[in-house]
Amino acid sequence: MSCVHYKFFSKLNYDTVTFDGLYISLRDLKLQIMVREKLTAASCDLLITNAQTKEEYTDGNALIRRNSSVIVRRIPAGGVKVTSKTFVVSRPPPSSQSKSTSPASLSLAHLAKTANLAEANASEEDKIKAMMIQSSRQYGPTNYMKKPLGPPPSSYTCHRCRKPGHSIKNCPTNGDESFGSVPRMKKSMGIPRSLLLEVKDPNVEGVMLTRTGKYAIPCVNVEAYARTKKEKPPFLPEEPSSSSSDALIPDEILCLICKEIMTDAAIIPCCGNSYCDECIRTALLESEEHRCPECHQTGVSPDALVANKCLRRAVSNFKNGAGYRKRHRQQIWHQQQLPLPPPPLVTLTPPAALMTAAEASPYSPLSISSLLEEKVSFVSTFAAILVF
Repeated sequence: MSCVHYKFFSKLNYDTVTFDGLYISLRDLKLQIMVREKLTAASCDLLITNAQTKEEYTDGNALIRRNSSVIVRRIPAGGVKVTSKTFVVSRPPPSSQSKSTSPASLSLAHLAKTANLAEANASEEDKIKAMMIQSSRQYGPTNYMKKPLGPPPSSYTCHRCRKPGHSIKNCPTNGDESFGSVPRMKKSMGIPRSLLLEVKDPNVEGVMLTRTGKYAIPCVNVEAYARTKKEKPPFLPEEPSSSSSDALIPDEILCLICKEIMTDAAIIPCCGNSYCDECIRTALLESEEHRCPECHQTGVSPDALVANKCLRRAVSNFKNGAGYRKRHRQQIWHQQQLPLPPPPLVTLTPPAALMTAAEASPYSPLSISSLLEEKVSFVSTFAAILVF
């Protein structure tokens, strides 16, 4: 089985057409390529060119050897051919004689200033160079050079000496080291003129600089500066402070490390003392052997800390003004105010009265013993009857 390798001019990889024999005609090759590429003869025609020799196959009966590589181009139907090569003929450089005989051409400098280059008397290369010069002229460095500034307007005020007539660059106090620059003044940008009050003194508090170079103060600031601070009369009673006699912090809720009220109180298991959770964890982690700050026991893990809920509740109550010290005082005060209950009355009974009561009782020891003797005799009699 023989084959011919083909590829379209716009593709990179070759495809293969198979046939029997040593040669295939150009007509059969076109037919197989159109079938494989799903093309129709009415829409286009194919131009076959040898990939090695660049030979174009125009005769329909031309034979193409097997294992050949061809390049396929699509052309309009009807037999219009597209040449595979475009030959460019280079012009020889113009001689001195031709220059003398040709009409005078414009120089490149003069051509760059010409507005209509299409009708200019110059070569195509000079026209292209002139066009490139004209297109890049607006981006030249001459357009970005700083132009000398003229005198400032009459409304301009120097930011250094606060005097009109010159810019800060040309200020006469630039070289004077003893001159202290005046702090820059704010501008009244965005404030309507109807809300500004003009002043003459630039040292007024809250003064601003307007666009016209005048000094002004916002009306709102004028009203605010006019108000004086209201002092409290000395005869008014002082407001009761939130801190009372109970503001004394008990020692039981103070942390032994930071000496402040405990935050998230936690108990250390080695000695049972309570600390702030953050303080005791930091102390254990910063020590080399996790040493307890109180009993100096080593190997105490921060994960072994236990939350002291009772102490946390006491701290919360103390911060809310209902500390346990206050409640303890109230309990003591209530105990002092309540009267003590009277002692129980104890009556002493004389011995004579006790004897009379024992004699009067029907359950005397003598009567009980007699009853027991009667019961024993009854039981013995009943047992004897059962034996017989």
